[in-house]
Amino acid sequence: MKYQIQGEPMPVVICDLEAGESMITEKGSMVWMSPNMRMQTSAGGLGKVFGRMFSGESIFQNIYTAEGGPGMIAFASSFPGAIRVVEVTPDKPLIAQKSAFLAATAGVELSVHFQKKIGAGFFGGEGFIMQKLSGRGLAFLEIDGSAVEYELMPGQQMIVDTGNLALADVSVDIDIQTVKGVKNAIFGGEGLFNTVVTGPGKITLQTMPLSGFANTIASVLPKGD
Repeated sequence: MKYQIQGEPMPVVICDLEAGESMITEKGSMVWMSPNMRMQTSAGGLGKVFGRMFSGESIFQNIYTAEGGPGMIAFASSFPGAIRVVEVTPDKPLIAQKSAFLAATAGVELSVHFQKKIGAGFFGGEGFIMQKLSGRGLAFLEIDGSAVEYELMPGQQMIVDTGNLALADVSVDIDIQTVKGVKNAIFGGEGLFNTVVTGPGKITLQTMPLSGFANTIASVLPKGD
C-alpha cells in the first residue's frame, strides 16, 4: 500500500492498494474510491464491540478491499488540522485519544484502553477511556490543529492542558494534577486540572482540540433570552 497526504488544513489521505489489500475505518471518513473497492461492514467479536462502544467509536468497522486489481481509496479528516501516519508493531502499541482514529491497514487492531489512574481518566480531558492501537500495520490519525511531537526521557515530565494530548507510547505514564491556588483555578481561565505525562516515550500534542474550538465558538454566539 502506498499513500499520500494532501490538503491541510482539511487534509485527506489517498491510499493506493494492490489487489487483495484492505483498509479499515470506523466512521464515515471515506470520501472517494475507485469502483473496484468492495466494502464489507463487520462488528467483530463481542469483546471488540463493547470495547469500541466504550472508546467512543462506532460498533461497526468498514473494511474496504481492492478486488480484481489495484484500487484507490481516500479518507478525509473531519476537522481542520493534520493527518499523521504511525507504524504499529507488536512490540510498540500506541495510545490515542478516542476521536483520533481515521483509518488503518488490515493488520491494525483497535481496543479499549483504560487509564491506569482513575483521576487521569475522569479529569484528564479525554475521558476515562482512550484507544489502543496494536497488531502490525500503518494507522492514520486525525490531529486537531497542528501536531507537535516530543520524545520524553525516563522520568521527564510535561504538563499539558486538557485535551491537547493526542497520542502517546504505551510506556508514557498519564496522570492529572490540580491547578495550584484558588484564584489561579477560578480566574486563570485554564480549568481546574492539567494532564501530566511522564516518560519514557514519544507524545504527540495537538494545538486546537475540538473541545477547545467548540468552547471558543460558544463564547461568541448570541445568548438566548
